[in-house]
Amino acid sequence: MTKNTKRYSINQLESIISGKWKISNGNAEIQYIAQDSRKIIDPESTLFFAMRGGRLDGHNYIQNLYLSGVRNFVLSQEEAIAGLSDVNYVVVGDSLRAMQKLAEYHRNKFDIPVIGITGSNGKTIVKEWCHQMLQEDYNICRSPKSYNSQLGVPLSVWSLNIDHTLGIFEAGISEPDEMDKLQKIIRPNIGVFTTIGSAHGENFIHETHKIKEKLKLFLKADYLIYCADLSSVHQNIRQVFGNKSELSSTPTLLSWGQNKESKYQIVEEKREANSTQILLRHNGDISRFKIPFTDVSSIQNAIQCIVLLLHLKYDADIINVRLEKLQRVAMRLEQKAGINHSTIINDSYNSDIDSLRIALDFMQQQKYKQNKTVILSDILQSGMAGVDLYKAVNDLLLQNGVNRFVAIGPHLTSHQAIFKPENYSGGVYFYKESKQFIQQIQEDDYGQETILIKGARSFEFENISAVLEEKAHATVLEIDLNALVHNLKVFQSRLSPNTKLMVMVKAFAYGASAIEVATLLEFHQVDYFAVAYTDEGVALRRAGIKTPIMVLNPEERSFGAIIKYKLEPEIYSFDLYHKFSKAVELSDFDGAFPVHIDIDTGMKRLGFEAEDIDQLIALCKSDKNLKVVSVFSHLAGSDEEHLDEFTQEQILRFKNVSDQFTEVLGGGILRHISNSGGIERFPEANFDMVRLGIGLYGYSGKWQNELQTVTRLKTSISQIKRVKKGESIGYGRKGRADKDTKIATIAIGYADGLNRLLSNGLGEVYVRGQRAPIIGNICMDMAMIDVGSVPDIKVGDSVEIFGENIHVAELAAKLNTIPYEVFTAVSERVKRVFFVD
Repeated sequence: MTKNTKRYSINQLESIISGKWKISNGNAEIQYIAQDSRKIIDPESTLFFAMRGGRLDGHNYIQNLYLSGVRNFVLSQEEAIAGLSDVNYVVVGDSLRAMQKLAEYHRNKFDIPVIGITGSNGKTIVKEWCHQMLQEDYNICRSPKSYNSQLGVPLSVWSLNIDHTLGIFEAGISEPDEMDKLQKIIRPNIGVFTTIGSAHGENFIHETHKIKEKLKLFLKADYLIYCADLSSVHQNIRQVFGNKSELSSTPTLLSWGQNKESKYQIVEEKREANSTQILLRHNGDISRFKIPFTDVSSIQNAIQCIVLLLHLKYDADIINVRLEKLQRVAMRLEQKAGINHSTIINDSYNSDIDSLRIALDFMQQQKYKQNKTVILSDILQSGMAGVDLYKAVNDLLLQNGVNRFVAIGPHLTSHQAIFKPENYSGGVYFYKESKQFIQQIQEDDYGQETILIKGARSFEFENISAVLEEKAHATVLEIDLNALVHNLKVFQSRLSPNTKLMVMVKAFAYGASAIEVATLLEFHQVDYFAVAYTDEGVALRRAGIKTPIMVLNPEERSFGAIIKYKLEPEIYSFDLYHKFSKAVELSDFDGAFPVHIDIDTGMKRLGFEAEDIDQLIALCKSDKNLKVVSVFSHLAGSDEEHLDEFTQEQILRFKNVSDQFTEVLGGGILRHISNSGGIERFPEANFDMVRLGIGLYGYSGKWQNELQTVTRLKTSISQIKRVKKGESIGYGRKGRADKDTKIATIAIGYADGLNRLLSNGLGEVYVRGQRAPIIGNICMDMAMIDVGSVPDIKVGDSVEIFGENIHVAELAAKLNTIPYEVFTAVSERVKRVFFVD
């Protein structure tokens, strides 16, 4: 949901958005636009765009939105609004296109410089660094986070208001012709092209095709900044913009690089311990710049910003002062365990009204903690008057149900009258600096709540986070929630809209922590969860999960909890059926209790056999205590091609048996047999529902290139030693140095989930951009690695056990096992840290 301080009357919108209008209230004014029914802040001034995409349809939520107070809609199905009175709406062919046209109109109201950024990588970092370096001189409107899509760009541009003096927006595309629309919405005066890579390449003929599609963003720009050392980019830019006779206007090319044709030529580049010195020649003058980074990507991104500021007539000395303050961009929110069973959402890297809105929206998703605390610093360089700014902050806090507010900074303190204590059940507290707040923190004051920590870098809120975080050792399992949602959508896109989705969150959600994963997936409206045991389901219910939950291994002693928490058991034998039916009969449950019937089609684990089916169906038909909501089975080898014939036999057996159930018991019974491998390889077996497990976490056979890494097991270096040739390392003296070398002790052992079979060179880790072998036997809490060939290694360096650089499948293959075992072996003593962009 995006806010604009300018209000549009409904009559103005009628002239902007073409379609079939019906206006009941001509006095309505619109300030917000939204396409997500879960993110409505001010219903009365919101224009809701009902969009259809994949398995979700915004039209299905119009009735609930009406009940919440929304009265203005853009939709493509008029019947969705039938029966609703006093509403304004327009029927259009495409709701997304209507939003884009509205954003395009809004952009044309502003005659300010706008910077447009595109490329395969680095868009968000360049945008944020441009903001860091220019915010002292401009009131900037910029894309929140990575809002660069067909939907994200219009939402970003809608935030433009009359107080802004500069816009910085990024644009990303995944298909041809998409940039034509984004160009009209952003309409940049200055363009920046970052890099070209393989991301989203599947819909383009070749690299040249993709570059030329991206370059459409700059067709009407005045200037274009790019790296001439990227030969394919340089050649295509020269080709597209070199022939001025074919274009009404072309941008002036501000190329940079070591290429001698560059307008800004790098004549020297020298890397030091923690920085990089470059000499840049332009128009005969040479300037020296010190970039506070040494990695190639950061250097390239920083030079894009340097060239931009030089073009804007900034002096080299001023640019160097601002480079010195340049901070790495936090690309994601961090969620981690806090003291006294609290949850910490750490966004202590920036503070502006748009990113606060995003952080509060993420906080709202963590509904398993009722109490909410926000610790916020002064918002700097907002461009808004202090009173207006902090009234907007107060409104956001109250709209998102914040119980306690801790404000840090002189500006917030001077506006404390805005934040009425009676509106915050947990109180309102003001401090002029972070140190003052840290000194008075009492651990007992915080617990059983969600705490959002959000502040400008200068307030050093990382120190607050360190105090409130649960203390744990250096090994962490990072869970990328954006990647999880991406993978969910990959699988959903392959399913019929009528096929339901059950997600397996058993075994601590494959080691990723079931509550956090289930909370996110419920927000994204999956249909079912499955757990192995009752206590897992009870924990989800206690955390506020409402989605139906199937229990795969119901035990007789847990029947009471199953009934109390409305969990749905798998029934796999007559004995279990009769016992659970009796338990329901003796309980105070009103009606027939939902159960899932497991059919053994060849797995030979649990389930009813073929000869049981007639008796079972008769029993289900006569029993008034239980109601069959699904019939299912398990594929034994859906991911193994040599077992395809057996898999087909299982599918046929299941179809025949499940048909018997539906014929006798009637429709409405869900049928499911496909797991992740089945979804990929046997779409004909999707039936009414599928069960997604390991695929959600980024492991797949057929679709591996489309999935993203979700979990990364990381640790750090505790100590570095020099060892001489022939010296032994570790227990049993199993490790031997075959030459003089260096070893590093890392803070992970087999008690954390680092399998001891990886000892003595079988296993490797990833550190400082390269692999290092494990040397000696892995200990309970530590392991040693050979870092003799790793440059610049130091204590505290991050070490990847598995993740993007060492895939879990590779690790599993070395252990002669499966990725499931690697994931679930990560000990619960390893802290889980959740990230979201």
